[in-house]
Amino acid sequence: MSTSTTLSSMSRETCEIPQALERLVRESGEEMRAAGAALRALDPSVIVTIARGTSDHAAGFLKYAIELQTGVPVASLGPSLASIYGRTLKLKGAAALGISQSGKSPDIVALAEMARASGALSIALVNTMPSPLADACERAIALHAGPEKAIAATKSFFNSIAAGLFILAEWTGDAALSQALERLPEQAEAALALDWSPLSDRLGTASSLYVLGRGPSLAIAGEAALKCKETCELHAEAYSSAEVLHGPVSLVAERFPVLLFCARDEARDAVQDIARRLALKSSEVFINADGVGSAHALPRVEGAHPLTDALLQIIPYYRMVELLSRERNLDPDAPAALQKVTETL
Repeated sequence: MSTSTTLSSMSRETCEIPQALERLVRESGEEMRAAGAALRALDPSVIVTIARGTSDHAAGFLKYAIELQTGVPVASLGPSLASIYGRTLKLKGAAALGISQSGKSPDIVALAEMARASGALSIALVNTMPSPLADACERAIALHAGPEKAIAATKSFFNSIAAGLFILAEWTGDAALSQALERLPEQAEAALALDWSPLSDRLGTASSLYVLGRGPSLAIAGEAALKCKETCELHAEAYSSAEVLHGPVSLVAERFPVLLFCARDEARDAVQDIARRLALKSSEVFINADGVGSAHALPRVEGAHPLTDALLQIIPYYRMVELLSRERNLDPDAPAALQKVTETL
């Protein structure tokens, strides 16, 4: 299929990720450090997250990051608890993290207001300032991703996670994570140059896709599956690489495509083992690692820390899925039946 040579907004915005990250550090560094210090002083027994869609995938990534680095459990709250069911939760001594590109969805705002009123230290990561979510929280971190014209969010997703990691590094005093974050803009630039077109070539005529990961990479898999459905009208489901063997594997046959995200962390060996096993069932298994049985290897940039390594995986995927959308004769900037800001109750 032919594709237009004109850059889409999604492509341009993906390419702006390194600059958006630099703006985040420059413009919101003081607020992120203050939020980290507040968490250190509070020493929360639990953290709850408030988000939907792409922002909820960012929250899922930060759930793993916080639990891995601090041992503090993190739970996702159902936004309808406050807006539809009118319930309050016992959150004294907890922290609440709200994440949103627009900061306008009534259910997200209502839940953030309830969490704060219930005694939680509330922190908003939001790209639009001022906004109702920023006003609802005790602390608000502007993501400074810049305007996103494409309906599919890219740079705001990346900056949401990066902001959470900056706060986490300050909270824990983790010098290794702080140093890795300093290198993240240059490594994001390198990730933009990675070629995942062999995957888009295969998916051009596909009808379904499994996207797998584990730990923080599971959140990346969830985001990847969502973007596939949003921009390509291609059915995609995200699973833990462990859970796929508990039933979903029955659909994997000779030409069934599977993508595995494999970060450089403790889950790497387990993810690679699943890739080898799936590659015995399908000739269309892709993984961003080398020498994994007969699975197709995709290039990667290794971050300076397991958490930044996991985050960088989404960049070449965004480039690939934008190309795939155009190859399927669709407009990645304007998916059918979707709008940029979804306000739910």
